[in-house]
This record gives sequence, C-alpha cells and structure tokens, in this order.
Amino acid sequence: MAGKFELYKDNADEFRFRLKAGNGENILASEGYKQRASAENGIESVRKNSTEDARYERKETASGKHMFNLKATNGQVIGTSQSYASASGRDGGIESVKNNAPDARVEDLT
Repeated sequence: MAGKFELYKDNADEFRFRLKAGNGENILASEGYKQRASAENGIESVRKNSTEDARYERKETASGKHMFNLKATNGQVIGTSQSYASASGRDGGIESVKNNAPDARVEDLT
C-alpha cells in the first residue's frame, strides 16, 4: 500500500497534514495553518523537497532521542518527524518520507 497525506483540522480549528507510510505509521507532521490553501501548499512543498537529502535536518532531542525536520529551500520547516530511539531509526524514517511523499495521494479528513 502506498503512503498518503491526511489533511485534517485540529482542536484549534487549524488545518494540518500528516504523511503516513503504506503501513499506516505517521512519518511526518505539519504545523497548523489558518487557511486550507496554505496546508495544501505545504503538502506540495513536502512532495517537492522530500527527495533531496540536504533538506533534512537531523537532530537529537534533549532526552537523547532522534528526530528530523524537512525544510523548504527557504529554510522553513515544512514537516517534523516523531522521535526515534536510534539514529538508524530516524534515518529509516527519512528514507520512508523520500519513498512515500512524492506520489502520495491526499485524503481530506476535514
């Protein structure tokens, strides 16, 4: 099963999206957007930037876990990963975004 973007509204009535892998696991989440069009633009930016390794900011959390941000060409964060116990887990998450995002369909949950 292919990956998909889920477009939804959060409790603050903002639009958000998450990228799910084919197995249903969340692999990337967005910030909140006031306008649907902005969230849709964010999805397109993820698709466009996801294949370029240089767009991934690999980080370690204060508690020693590993995570990443996907950044647009202007340096703005367009998606954030979950926390991973290991760097190899984080790197697997990055590969999953690279493989799933470019062709992922959008499921509108609003």
